[in-house]
Amino acid sequence: MAIFNNLNFNNMRTSTVNCLIGIIIFACLYPRHTQGQNASGHPASLPRIIDSSASPTVFAPGVVSSPYTEWATSFDPDGHTVYFSRGAVYWTIVSAKYRDGHWDKPEVAAFSGKFNDTDPFVSPDGKRMFFISNRPLAGAPQDKGNPYFHIWYVDRLADGQWSEPRHLEGVVNITGLSNYAPSVSSKGTLYFCSRDREGHKGMQSYYARFIDNHYEQPKLLTIDSLPESQDPFIAPDEHYLIFLSGNDLYWCLRTGEGWSAPQNLGPQVNNGDANSSPYVSPDGKTLYYSSPRVVGFYKRDRSHALNYDQLIKENESLFNNQPNILTIPIRLPNS
Repeated sequence: MAIFNNLNFNNMRTSTVNCLIGIIIFACLYPRHTQGQNASGHPASLPRIIDSSASPTVFAPGVVSSPYTEWATSFDPDGHTVYFSRGAVYWTIVSAKYRDGHWDKPEVAAFSGKFNDTDPFVSPDGKRMFFISNRPLAGAPQDKGNPYFHIWYVDRLADGQWSEPRHLEGVVNITGLSNYAPSVSSKGTLYFCSRDREGHKGMQSYYARFIDNHYEQPKLLTIDSLPESQDPFIAPDEHYLIFLSGNDLYWCLRTGEGWSAPQNLGPQVNNGDANSSPYVSPDGKTLYYSSPRVVGFYKRDRSHALNYDQLIKENESLFNNQPNILTIPIRLPNS
């Protein structure tokens, strides 16, 4: 009986060891994806944040969106003042206020209108606005623009107006290099993009943490599978990121110190046109972006040929292939 038990135990032990070896080999050859994650620890698939039934609409047509070029939207925290860029030859920051159920006629921001200023971004607390500009630096001739775009900022004054522009000093702005599309989180981390910065080829996004009243050295924003990224919009709590790559807008979720694999926002947003400047409203429910999109908004009546006056009218319409600011509902996951 004892001999039988020992033989049985040895056979069982051998079978168990062989089984375990088989499991280990299988696991090595076919890595197991845990619930909601892939092998790298990133979410296996991100939820759709743009409903398939959703369609973009033009934001404030005839007031904010016009026959001219508009992009780079940002709001005060209460959502009643919008800042955006307008211009083709000269880029200018303008603002409009929402009163009595409609948007008022835009005004040029008090600090803009002389040099090329664009990409306004109001901090989540509304106390500071970042933007880029080619205005001259201190010590340079003040009647000639800087050949490069640097990040500047204005602070909110006690009377609600904005301060005089200040150059963002430190390690973010580099001599001989342009920065674009600043975006800032609630804790002050600055996101932006730059071309061929510090050995990184092409247009790439970066972030710089604000520690002890200064920005740390910017770090490359590494996003899997995409060769370039730009126009980063960071969530106030930094748990998601929306950005541009090529003509399309993507999003990803924070996973520890990194980011999940990006997901295209889909055909409701991306239809091949040159989209840019993503921004999510302060309440987190609406995506704003810039696009020259015509499909779905305008189609030429081909039952007859246009005469000259009709051609001019068409070219002076909102849908003349100049970027407008579009909006679409968005459903973002909680942090």
